[in-house]
Amino acid sequence: MTNKIYKNITSYLLVLFLIPALASAHQPRITKSRLTLVPDPEISKAYYGKLTGDPDVYIIESREPFDLYVNVLVPDIVGQKKDVSATVLKDGKELAALEGINFAWKQFYEPFGADSYWIGPEYKVRAEAGTYEIRVWSSENNSKYSLATGEIEAFDFKEIVNVFTIIPKLKKNFFEVSPITFIKSPFGWGLIVVMYLLAAIVGLLYRVILKKFAKNSVRGVMHNIGKADRLLRLAIGAGLLLWAITTSWNPIIVFFSGFAFFEVLFSWCGFYAAIGKNTCPVNQTH
Repeated sequence: MTNKIYKNITSYLLVLFLIPALASAHQPRITKSRLTLVPDPEISKAYYGKLTGDPDVYIIESREPFDLYVNVLVPDIVGQKKDVSATVLKDGKELAALEGINFAWKQFYEPFGADSYWIGPEYKVRAEAGTYEIRVWSSENNSKYSLATGEIEAFDFKEIVNVFTIIPKLKKNFFEVSPITFIKSPFGWGLIVVMYLLAAIVGLLYRVILKKFAKNSVRGVMHNIGKADRLLRLAIGAGLLLWAITTSWNPIIVFFSGFAFFEVLFSWCGFYAAIGKNTCPVNQTH
């Protein structure tokens, strides 16, 4: 029950802060094999891959008509060739050829991940039920690419969490930049704001509970750490935040960073309160 409430609050806060980014965001996916099944083809997704000698193939199977959308993109990085193409087939018959070699690619900045792309050819049609195949290839089959499918933006709690798992990896391995650049995205700074708000809520609730049930004891004091302890927590909070945004953007690490800053602000330590320790020069029970 508590876990469900936590997820609902976190999801609500994330969506509240990330509405501008969600309005034009694809669900990110990292392509792990040459053959990929695309579920819910109308839901907007972005598949990130690198060709390794053969075309990558994406399969769509639908029992009813649907809006088929396909767009080819490549990262705007040094050395990236704009030569990625795609072929769309239905039941083995070619429907469209998205030729990238002679296409007039356009530069595009995407605020969702704070990344720059070159946008290539696209294909959109009301498709009949059946099996569709999208083959992605390039002149030497060694290019990085992103394949966008679907146009309906849809994010739930699971997909939002997935964003923070995938994007740091894309920053490092696909766009070849430090994960810290994710802070320019609403998803990046939004995560920090939300986790810090949650840390403050948890801290305040914990203080209220202790004050109520441990009244007139060392566990219920409102201030229990001195200057040295506050400086230590300031360093811990800054260190945890730096660690998070330069590596995995792990929400738990960001949360504990926020909790450390909360303790600095209120001259209060949750762990000290639990064990009854006090290093504050002036004890306060009110």
